[in-house]
Amino acid sequence: MSTRRKFLQSSIIGSAAVLTGEKLLAAKPATAAAVLNNPIVISTWDFGKAANAGAWEILQKGGRALDAVEAGVRIPEADESNQSIGYGGLPDRDGKVTLDACIMDEFYNCGSVMALENIMHPISVARMVMEKTPHIILAGDGALQFALANGFKKENLLTAKSEHDWKEWLKTAKYEPVKNIENQLYDKTKDPMPGGIKNHDTIGMLAMDAAGNFGGACTTSGMAYKIHGRVGDSPVIGAGLYVDNEVGGATATGVGEEVIRIVGAHLIVELMRQGLSPEAACKEGVERIIKRNPKKAKEVQVGFLAMNKKGEFGAYCLQKGFTYAVRSNKEEKIYTAPSIY
Repeated sequence: MSTRRKFLQSSIIGSAAVLTGEKLLAAKPATAAAVLNNPIVISTWDFGKAANAGAWEILQKGGRALDAVEAGVRIPEADESNQSIGYGGLPDRDGKVTLDACIMDEFYNCGSVMALENIMHPISVARMVMEKTPHIILAGDGALQFALANGFKKENLLTAKSEHDWKEWLKTAKYEPVKNIENQLYDKTKDPMPGGIKNHDTIGMLAMDAAGNFGGACTTSGMAYKIHGRVGDSPVIGAGLYVDNEVGGATATGVGEEVIRIVGAHLIVELMRQGLSPEAACKEGVERIIKRNPKKAKEVQVGFLAMNKKGEFGAYCLQKGFTYAVRSNKEEKIYTAPSIY
């Protein structure tokens, strides 16, 4: 009887486990099949339109998403009028332009550089870290040494304009993160549209190529007048950028410290895996930031941008003013992201 009782009990428990397992498996959303021959690229802010054009030259020819995002973000990296990406970026408190960038492909390969100085295209150094080393991240002098050893040219990235602005800032030496500062760094007499060519922020870019594969890139000179050595979310895989070829990708812009605290890009990708649309996932990310610190959330800007395997895209932000650019076979357009406040 004892043996029979144990057998029945184990059978019931085993059956329950099977049923529970079946229920869990049934509840798990299936990953979407790849969408073929429908390339698309999206990127943060209005100036992403020019970056998208560079990426599109590769995508429309059937090129790989990884190649497209690298080529795309190299455009703002070399734009001296862009004061928060690459050449011409506003320096840190010590007057040094330090750059952060990361890149990720469809195979979970990724590379990142942090606090890199004197190199025009940190995104290309990040890709080289990914492809030529066993590491994911190189920082500071080590990243510079690696870049120079691999053929990159050492250049002064502090332009006369950015040096002048830094010296003006030094007169008061007051630093406070300002929401939508990216929409204030422009000359209204020459560029009346917020988000135009004189107005810049971190650029995050996501692309899906004709084969249905994803790639992502993110690059910035970081927060203006930051403490020397400060690194934000942009080069942090999972915070400023994340790509999962089964699901899609996400990227972030704004105050990086808030994005890192919730591992924003990875969170949004996982929410899309659970079945949320890109916009709904981005909104949930923003709400997480608010939940963590409601008071501070009203004083800073954070925006998320995402795209899934179907080529559907969406964004959400804390404060009004975040825009993003889209390029596909169907459209070339700039969208304004919905906001909480």
